[in-house]
Amino acid sequence: VDKKKGDTVFSATINKHGAFKFKATKIGANTTLAQIIKLIEDAQGKKAPIQRFADVISSYFVPIVILLSIATFATWYFIVGEPFSFAIIAAVAVIVIACPCALGLATPTAIMVGTGKGAQKGILIKGGEALETAHKLRYIIFDKTGTITKGTPEVTDVVPFERNSGQGVLRIAAAIEKNSEHPLAEAIVKRAGKMALPKATKFKAIPGHGVSAVVEGTSYYLGNAKLMKDYKISISKQANAIQKLEKEGKTAMILASGKKVIGIIAVADEIKETSKEAVRQLQNLGLEVYMITGDNERTARAIAKKAGIANVFAEVLPQDKAGYVKKLQQSRQGGNAKVAMVGDGINDAPALAQADIGIAMGSGTDVAMESGNIVLMRNDLLDVPRAIKLSKMTMAKIK
Repeated sequence: VDKKKGDTVFSATINKHGAFKFKATKIGANTTLAQIIKLIEDAQGKKAPIQRFADVISSYFVPIVILLSIATFATWYFIVGEPFSFAIIAAVAVIVIACPCALGLATPTAIMVGTGKGAQKGILIKGGEALETAHKLRYIIFDKTGTITKGTPEVTDVVPFERNSGQGVLRIAAAIEKNSEHPLAEAIVKRAGKMALPKATKFKAIPGHGVSAVVEGTSYYLGNAKLMKDYKISISKQANAIQKLEKEGKTAMILASGKKVIGIIAVADEIKETSKEAVRQLQNLGLEVYMITGDNERTARAIAKKAGIANVFAEVLPQDKAGYVKKLQQSRQGGNAKVAMVGDGINDAPALAQADIGIAMGSGTDVAMESGNIVLMRNDLLDVPRAIKLSKMTMAKIK
């Protein structure tokens, strides 16, 4: 987002050019820290569904205890014939010992400690309901880019065709992608470095497919196989090269002009160091782990394999992610198995909201964090199994 004089800048806004002066306008109660504190306080004050269960037990338990106390008094005073003071002490003893104080205190105290312990570890849990639901999870879906992977892809291969040079292919691709905000686009522009780039006009982004633009009077298309199919561009000659790159877990972006493919640019996004261990821990907790991505099946499977994930939803357009969450929810056995979604982007927000538990990465967008029931401030995937273990321990304490 281009900023000019008078615009609002937020903490974590990155300035890549020059220097500027800014004025702090939000302090104290308006800061992110203050909002996090408020979030935790609200969470600790909300009643979890299990609290209602404790309340129901108390509503039967208390009258029964009072009746037993009266019966105790009547037995000692009227039937046994003990003095009034003895009978009243016996009756009060029944109430004191049987009084269900612990029932009323167990849930809010445990939830307060649970959410507090989570906050200390950078796991923000928005309410007792989220803390309670987390231990019932059966399925967990991870978004790929920026969640399982680092989200900072790099160009690994430039394969030219039709007598073009690698430099020539990279020059055109970088000129087009200079206008895009996509992480893959940034990787291409970064690879081009200080190369003199021509101006691209009529730039058009096609979500889930790629981009098109006019460079030096020629129309170019840069994207995946779906984009080539849309514009009836044959990629049969390049199929082997594409397949080889995708089997290595790389995303192959095809550059075409007219009806000819002039090059392929391969980009790889490495998985985070903790991804594989987090997946293993979740599987040990009995969860079925899925990965969801817009990548094609081959690339998606290669990346999922590195992370130890067997179930993959590939070639999913951003707007369709919530639909896949819904599908898993509808496949529940007995209706009790819950589905969690872990993501960080704007396009993950509907899926996070649709899931029984939405887990947002703290490094993600504000809208994703707003949609999630749990926010992982440290951006560490190992915090996902930690949050579920915390839920299980809290529920065990309450019960």
